[in-house]
Amino acid sequence: MNHHATDAHTLAAAYALGALDDTERKEFDAHLRTCEACRQEVAEFQATTARLAAAVSHAPPAAAKAEVMVAIDGVRQLPPRIPAPSAVPALGGFLRRRAVPWALAASVAAAVLGGVAVWQTQSGQDLEQQARQAQQQLDAVSAVLAAPDARTVHGKAANGALTTVVSSDQQNQAVFTAANLPAPGVGKTYQLWLDHEGTMRPAGLMEHDGTVILAGNPADAGAVGLTLEPAGGSPEPTTAPLLLMAMPA
Repeated sequence: MNHHATDAHTLAAAYALGALDDTERKEFDAHLRTCEACRQEVAEFQATTARLAAAVSHAPPAAAKAEVMVAIDGVRQLPPRIPAPSAVPALGGFLRRRAVPWALAASVAAAVLGGVAVWQTQSGQDLEQQARQAQQQLDAVSAVLAAPDARTVHGKAANGALTTVVSSDQQNQAVFTAANLPAPGVGKTYQLWLDHEGTMRPAGLMEHDGTVILAGNPADAGAVGLTLEPAGGSPEPTTAPLLLMAMPA
């Protein structure tokens, strides 16, 4: 793993998705044994990936395999794409910097392709819409994670949930991730808040583990809050905060 020690932390997402090669994986395994922050981050990325995959996965139609086998005879095979040798060294650093968003994109793509037939059935159209929505969310999350000025802070809510906030001034957005988040209960939902000099402004809803883009402007927010609210959310907090975590510095 050709990285300085401080760079190892950036490979948590790629490790969680199996995107590292054998040597890198073994070295990161050793790193995890001494880094609590990365162990937490790996768990959070695994939970997020599972949620994204579940959001877009569908069982293929019963006739999908037979139709594919019939149609494949008429599909012309393309020659393999072989990159120019001179391009490989130049791209090495770029590929490593983009490992997190590309690995997340690959996980969603695999979920879509693994459970879909390519025929224009009603279920296929529904899936296409869900896939577009998932891709939009993925693009927004990836832009923050891949931003050169991305900053990260970890926390733990009063109900035991492990939380992470990644923010980028360049993107003017922040991403919130929760893992081990207990079910909110009937008629309840978790609501996120941005603390603007003591004024709590709604920043989104969550019902389970996952990752969301915080609504609102994080630029001048001092902290992120999490409360349990009635279903549909509230204009202002109605319960004591389960979490009030300073924004990444």
